[in-house]
Amino acid sequence: MILRMGKREMEYGGRYLGALREANALMGDMDALRDRMAEDGYLLIRRLHDPETVRAARRVVLENLQANGQIDAARPLDVAGIPEGGRGAFLGGARAVTHTPEFLGVVESPELMTFFAQYLQGDAMTYSYKWLRVVGREGFTGAHYDVVYMGRGTTNLFTCWTPLGEVPYEHGPLAILAGSHRLERVRETYGRMDVDRDNVSGWFSEDPIELADTFGGQWLTTEFQAGDAVIFGMFTMHGSLINETDCYRISCDTRYQRADEPADERWIGDSPIAHYAWGKGEVTPMAEARRRWGV
Repeated sequence: MILRMGKREMEYGGRYLGALREANALMGDMDALRDRMAEDGYLLIRRLHDPETVRAARRVVLENLQANGQIDAARPLDVAGIPEGGRGAFLGGARAVTHTPEFLGVVESPELMTFFAQYLQGDAMTYSYKWLRVVGREGFTGAHYDVVYMGRGTTNLFTCWTPLGEVPYEHGPLAILAGSHRLERVRETYGRMDVDRDNVSGWFSEDPIELADTFGGQWLTTEFQAGDAVIFGMFTMHGSLINETDCYRISCDTRYQRADEPADERWIGDSPIAHYAWGKGEVTPMAEARRRWGV
């Protein structure tokens, strides 16, 4: 099976693209989960969320898209069909969607907050801002570290990537570069960047094969069902495959940390300021920054 990511095609099961490893057998053993995170840089947990709660949140997103004319009315709503001329959308700041009881019932559920409190060994908090993505045909996310977007607080911060519904390979699921959390030179250069301060384009690369050849490792992905999630740290290189279908891929990224550690002020409070300088004025291309860093 040939799948596309960024500028490249890769064979699933070949040199460059393999399967994410599940961590469900370790659930309930937080020491083992922390060891697995240190080893792999991520935790794939099936049914971390209640699937029915996820479907309810998906419904809220779809109804919002429908109200805005962004859904193909000729097909059932849950298909998330893209209408002619339709495009994807980023709804991160759309509190009318991301702060509904249904959406928060997934990303701020008591069960999820308890999981992070146990994992972090202290009271957990989550950022107010929710990164909700509705990815259209040919849409994808380039390879990046999350720390460049939210690194002003603790770096003991974790992303929980949650698909709101099924995500087969052709819908463009999350992909992670194995071992990328241990790339010290990348961490010391790109990993110290701040997009608002430095005004550099955020994606490290759109060429997954170049990254694997340069730094080693293999890209890892899987198909997802409602309730599944992937948790990873700020220095895990990740992106997504390309959505090759005429249906939206709907997913969200939410962040969790210990409540007693400093938080990035851009993403907390009733009205998070979000990115305030990135993209304004002359933006340094990542290729130029990488040449300067020697990576």
